[in-house]
Amino acid sequence: MTVFAGRMASDTAILPTSTVTPTATAVDEDLGLAITVHSDMRAVERAWRQLEADPWNSMHQAFDWCYAWAQTHGNPLAIIEGRLDGALAFVLPLEIESRATVRTAQFIGSAFTNYNSGLFSADFRHKAEHFPAGAITRALAAALANRTDLIHLTHVPLDWRGEPHPFADLPKVLNPNPAFQLALGADMDATIAPLNAKARRKKFRSQVRKLEAVGGFDHIRATSPADKSMLLETFFRQKAARFEAQGLPNVFQPAETQAFFHMVLEMDRGGSDVPLELHALRLKGDYAGKIAAIAGLSRKGDHVICQFGSIDDTLMREASPGELLFWLMIERAALTGASLFDFGIGDQDYKRRWCRSETLHHDLMVAISPRGQIAEQLLRVLTRTKAAIKNNARLYSLIQRIRAMGSKTSAPMETVSEND
Repeated sequence: MTVFAGRMASDTAILPTSTVTPTATAVDEDLGLAITVHSDMRAVERAWRQLEADPWNSMHQAFDWCYAWAQTHGNPLAIIEGRLDGALAFVLPLEIESRATVRTAQFIGSAFTNYNSGLFSADFRHKAEHFPAGAITRALAAALANRTDLIHLTHVPLDWRGEPHPFADLPKVLNPNPAFQLALGADMDATIAPLNAKARRKKFRSQVRKLEAVGGFDHIRATSPADKSMLLETFFRQKAARFEAQGLPNVFQPAETQAFFHMVLEMDRGGSDVPLELHALRLKGDYAGKIAAIAGLSRKGDHVICQFGSIDDTLMREASPGELLFWLMIERAALTGASLFDFGIGDQDYKRRWCRSETLHHDLMVAISPRGQIAEQLLRVLTRTKAAIKNNARLYSLIQRIRAMGSKTSAPMETVSEND
């Protein structure tokens, strides 16, 4: 394991062309829009990679990220390819999940995505806002008829970096979990200037002194396959201990989930853009070799997202290793040209201490069948109920205490990043 070791960029590999034919095509002649639904990712890979290169499109809809999830989870796929007057317009990477007899089309890997956009050409994004109301809704419903009951696209910002989402016209409900971002300056001084810089530097120096008193630390980034696997397994153990301590279900426990993160971790093709990389705070001296904190970052262009994180609650809690790791990762992101550090979805105090902006997300829903109409209404009620609970500080605090009643320890546990 080395500190910030890099690799030369390599060409993107295209998988062998699929022999699977499209499963459905819908055409809106008035709009000049043709939508084809594919059941195999390879059938649309070239167009997919073309659109994912646009910085506006979410890294979570990138081909490699979705391919890793599809390979490890095996849900039926519905990859929607849209063309406007023959030109590539969008790709929606969807999978079909069946719950309680309702078939739901959702973004691939939605359980572990921080924001979703879909993949759109710049030309289509500009033209879509001039479409007649409901036109996209009708086109998607026609394309997925008899294949699913409900389209449910979660965590979609209706405005992202100053540009409206082309599907903002779809039926929607406000998601109760916003995302929090920190604007980065050219260096750490410029980044923390709006954040009470004096107090932040004082705390940073205090954290460093506490760790240096027991031998010091290294900020590391895993680069070799062995080190990546070791750090990821350490993260799984640390996160399992946290969930157990708080009496919460471990969302990282399923074998297919762990296999997904192992696979996506190996999909780094070099360069600055990376689906997932692991950073850690490794202690020296009295705790030589111990990993105090871990975080997983993704990067696309100038946008860095913290996907997850954990700490070892038994190692130097008084030095707040998770918060120290954030400082080091943010500093590195600023110095390597990033302009936005994204803490991901979920409202937590430590995010608000770092961030001066938040992004509201919406869930887009299109009912395809009568069963889907019922599911849509239930989801709306559930989402609004969650929002009402989270907006009621007393009620939310009570529920959190009830959830933690099974805790084996009464001490609170620091987190690097955890989405609600």
